[in-house]
Amino acid sequence: MTPEASSQVVPDLAQKAEPIWAVGLMTGTVLDGNIDVALLKTDGVTVDTFGAYRLAPYPAGMVDLLEKTLKAARDWNFEGPEPAIFAEAEEALTRAQSQAVRQLVEDQGLSMADIGIVGFHGQTVLHRAPTKERRGDTRQLGDGALMASLLGTKVAYDFRSTDVREGGQGAPLAAAYHAALLKGLDESGDSAVLNLGGVGNITWWDGKELVVAFDTGPANAPLNDFIKALGLGEMDRDGALGAAGKVDEARLSRLLDHPYMTAPFPKSLDRFDFTAAMADGLSPEDGAATLTAFTTSAVGKALDLLPRRPTRLIVSGGGRHNPTMMKMLESRAGAKAVSADAFGWRGDAVEAECFAFLAVRVARGLPISFPTTTGAPRPLQGGRIAG
Repeated sequence: MTPEASSQVVPDLAQKAEPIWAVGLMTGTVLDGNIDVALLKTDGVTVDTFGAYRLAPYPAGMVDLLEKTLKAARDWNFEGPEPAIFAEAEEALTRAQSQAVRQLVEDQGLSMADIGIVGFHGQTVLHRAPTKERRGDTRQLGDGALMASLLGTKVAYDFRSTDVREGGQGAPLAAAYHAALLKGLDESGDSAVLNLGGVGNITWWDGKELVVAFDTGPANAPLNDFIKALGLGEMDRDGALGAAGKVDEARLSRLLDHPYMTAPFPKSLDRFDFTAAMADGLSPEDGAATLTAFTTSAVGKALDLLPRRPTRLIVSGGGRHNPTMMKMLESRAGAKAVSADAFGWRGDAVEAECFAFLAVRVARGLPISFPTTTGAPRPLQGGRIAG
């Protein structure tokens, strides 16, 4: 993708408007049992105020329901009618997330009347990137109309479908928000924002108009699945297993030969495009070390694809809590890795904040995806509004 194909992701200051309070929601593909919910005061161009943020636990049984739904989604694979479990899971998660929004807002001494809009990403159950032969597909569960009726406020939802229908990847969508955060922090092009959730994604801004974003490869999903399958917990807590293990360098080299690693952007991944099977036959320690090395080496390959290789990674998402992963980012990706929290950002809140920010952009009719972020044919408005 050439700079000529880009569009300004951080709009001119002339497009600024009166900021409003918005709530953003995100539940990642790693299914950690929590709803990320964040308050943000913004006009969809710049950030006025970081509001409260919390992890709201799902009610009992919700994670099991979502895990069954994800399995049904993989079996379905966009062929034929949707599985019946989708409707059950969609209503349950919409009600749970609506309650999380109301609780956060009221705990801050506000009412829903003070909230201009809610950005409801929903739960991704399946994502298929486009190819030369066919358009992509994406499915997020989330009933925006039900949430709007429960909360009595506007809800922006279904953020990805327009982009996919127009031939884009549908992901990543965080670029506009990441670029807004970078504005005023580092306009040199030497920094990139790296989010390490289930899948890794990166945003690089040249400090002027060019913003590039794409999925780097797997992040925490294969590692978490590997740990869970062994009955050793939900994750490699504090990177302890990975630190104690030895990377299978021969296996890693083969994994890095995957064509995704050198494919040009725009590009995106489903949470199950790379799985824990990559560590089959390895000890818990060596498997954790090898999967962590793959995640971080994939980031290095991604940096090589950017118009200019950044020297610093500002890391958000759960992966930044893994010291082994952060250390390997420096040694294997070849860039200084710094937690987003070091810059006054909330590293766990960035994705939820992003959808508060995008919700305001949707309400204002501003684009949320771009040729150099999702491969959209032009800057595209997206999302739907209920309420």
